[in-house]
Amino acid sequence: MRPPTTLRRAATLLTATLASLGLAMGTASAETVPTEFGTDYHDPVTAAPPISTPHTRSCSVTVAEAQFKDFTPYTGAYAPPTGCGTPGRWSKVVLRMDGNVKGRQYDRLGYLDIGGVQVFRTSTPEPSQDGIDWSVEKDVTEYEKTLSSPQSVDMLIGNVVNDTYTGVLDVKVTLTFYAPESRHPSSAPDQVIPLSDGNSVTTGASLTTPRNSERILAEVYATGSGGGCEEFWYSATTPSASYSCQGGDDGPYREVQVSVDGKVAGIASPYPNVWTGGWSPYLWSVIPSPTAFDVRPLTFDLTPFAGLLNDGKAHTVDVSVVGVPAGQTGWSAPTNILVWQDAHKSVVTGAVTSYEKADPAVGNTYTDGSLRHLVTDSKDRLKVSGYLDTSHGRVTTTVEQTLTTAIDHQWTPDENTDNQTGTWTDQQAVTTDGHVSRTDRTYTLDGRATIDSADRLRVVMSVGDHARAEGVRIDDTYHGDATFTLGVAREDRHAVATTSERYRLQGPGACYDHTLATEQGVLTKDVRRC
Repeated sequence: MRPPTTLRRAATLLTATLASLGLAMGTASAETVPTEFGTDYHDPVTAAPPISTPHTRSCSVTVAEAQFKDFTPYTGAYAPPTGCGTPGRWSKVVLRMDGNVKGRQYDRLGYLDIGGVQVFRTSTPEPSQDGIDWSVEKDVTEYEKTLSSPQSVDMLIGNVVNDTYTGVLDVKVTLTFYAPESRHPSSAPDQVIPLSDGNSVTTGASLTTPRNSERILAEVYATGSGGGCEEFWYSATTPSASYSCQGGDDGPYREVQVSVDGKVAGIASPYPNVWTGGWSPYLWSVIPSPTAFDVRPLTFDLTPFAGLLNDGKAHTVDVSVVGVPAGQTGWSAPTNILVWQDAHKSVVTGAVTSYEKADPAVGNTYTDGSLRHLVTDSKDRLKVSGYLDTSHGRVTTTVEQTLTTAIDHQWTPDENTDNQTGTWTDQQAVTTDGHVSRTDRTYTLDGRATIDSADRLRVVMSVGDHARAEGVRIDDTYHGDATFTLGVAREDRHAVATTSERYRLQGPGACYDHTLATEQGVLTKDVRRC
């Protein structure tokens, strides 16, 4: 989950952006809506707010420019810009990826590493025959110390191009740096330590932190992907249930864990990402599922373990996905360690003082019959406390996390009817010397698929991403209804779809409310209000 400071910063900086938008009610330009999808449709758009930027001098650097046709990574070199302040002391750094693709292509997952640090993870839209352009922006200020010196660049969006799948992914990535604002000290970490390469699960990584670390976070870009069952992990069933995607004894339960020296140090619910080919590609032709283009890392506060990690020795860090059957692949979890250091003390000592963790409580109830039914409920909890003797006194940190999962999956034996709902909660409270910082996240998914006697697949889908943290509230909700004919050429699918997204953010001094809607690939509504 995103750190609370990011949510607070989003609310604070949004005010200037809202002023530039005018907070006016607007609609999409008038365009005739066709009776079905044609060979061209609107470029991908999202209702999420643009990134607010300061009114200071800016400089841009091209980081990568490539055409991805296969699984050959782009490699290059990065150097920080000149003329935008002292490197590593920028007020903001914004990454932008611009892409275009045409023809026929699946959705693809990609990443960008700079100096071995994963700074961006993304998936791609599926194109129209005539081609689409899209862009993604991300605030990457937290990586400014990595970006303050020359670094290697590694980027890959693995792709397959042949006589059938013709879409070449043509992308360009730039970084824009903004000079410092007066009296605004940086809140970025002092070091970012990568633990894995761009596309792997972190197992047995060796970590040595600076001996004066006083805050330590792990961020994990956890994604289930690859076209197999783990891409749709929330649909997996127990071995006793007759279904095309079976999991282990935990069924669809998945939990991402970070361990230090074999002890679980952080837990999180993965976001149920739906890529642009998931369920029905026509659901996402214009509006992608929340976070699909900018995959958000899960964040784990490891500060209670800082006293242990500050001993100058190498420690083992593992990232695992609980619930994945043994030997089954499909998950990536590249990991960065973010470290804030005590500027006035070379060695900060401390210890873990209390620790509470049991195995996740997972329950699966399966009922067979003409309508098969699997209900999954789970709960997990971790509470750990530790102290540090810093230059400004003894600081005690307690991290308490609670996760819940509730999935209801129903399907017919032929799977021509396949309905499921899922709700995941991820609550975290970090108490530092009596001050409590809370972050509560709720993810929702409601998918209902039917195939009729004419082989028409209809999918009605809702996806939600909700967060609350220190007075800031974010609600990002998507709804779609798409139908097309299976097993025929693209031009004979007679595809139709209506989709919409509403993104709302409310916080101290800021309000943002943006709604988009489409029909048959035409943008029919674009309204901003608050």
